[in-house]
Amino acid sequence: MTAVHYAVDGPAGAPVILLSNSLGTTMAMWEPQLAALAVSYRVIRYDTRGHGRSPVPPGPYGLDDLVDDVVELLDRLGVDRVHFAGLSLGGMTGMRLAIREPERVGRLTLLCTSAYLPPAAGWTDRAAAVRARGTAAIVDTVLDRWFTPAFQERDAARAMLLETPAEGYAGCCEAIAAMDLTADLPRIGVPVHAIAGADDPATPPDHLERVVAAVPHGRLCVIDRAAHLANIEQAGAVTAAILESARA
Repeated sequence: MTAVHYAVDGPAGAPVILLSNSLGTTMAMWEPQLAALAVSYRVIRYDTRGHGRSPVPPGPYGLDDLVDDVVELLDRLGVDRVHFAGLSLGGMTGMRLAIREPERVGRLTLLCTSAYLPPAAGWTDRAAAVRARGTAAIVDTVLDRWFTPAFQERDAARAMLLETPAEGYAGCCEAIAAMDLTADLPRIGVPVHAIAGADDPATPPDHLERVVAAVPHGRLCVIDRAAHLANIEQAGAVTAAILESARA
């Protein structure tokens, strides 16, 4: 269990939304949504272990390690139950949290994510490359998956990726390599709002369709002209979708 770095915004006593970042980013990825969400909600953002200002324990990590970190954070803040919103690795963490600790999740917003992302070798090979040469070894390939060619405002995202510790990035790659949540999806009993980027090559809309089909209470929204980091590329549309999910 790792005590992760976090920030809290919004009115005290308001319903809580917990935002979980993607592989290779920090909680700063949620800045396009923060102001709108913090009007009516208590917004908790955190840096996944191995990212941003959180500790970097030696890998490999497992998805349950990331869930343990969330539970520790909620306990530290005295928060019993949240609306969990996570993108990519953050969404995987949210699904596992809702499966393993159902009393901690009131609703779940899953952005550009998947319950299963084979082949495992692709992730372990990426982990090895990053351990050997840092995230600079994969930065251009990753950015081309994060954004459509039309979106050129990539400097902040590039900086987050390049500043991600190699061991933290690699350890999280290994968590994804070992992940398969498909059989447990029917155990997620809370409302699930899935948000997909129409042009996402990393977790295409059909990955979210399969999640929505498997959970008891799921619905899908597809955001046009967005790749993997849809919340940055189409910030307004994604913010509206998260707010709709929170109010539903």
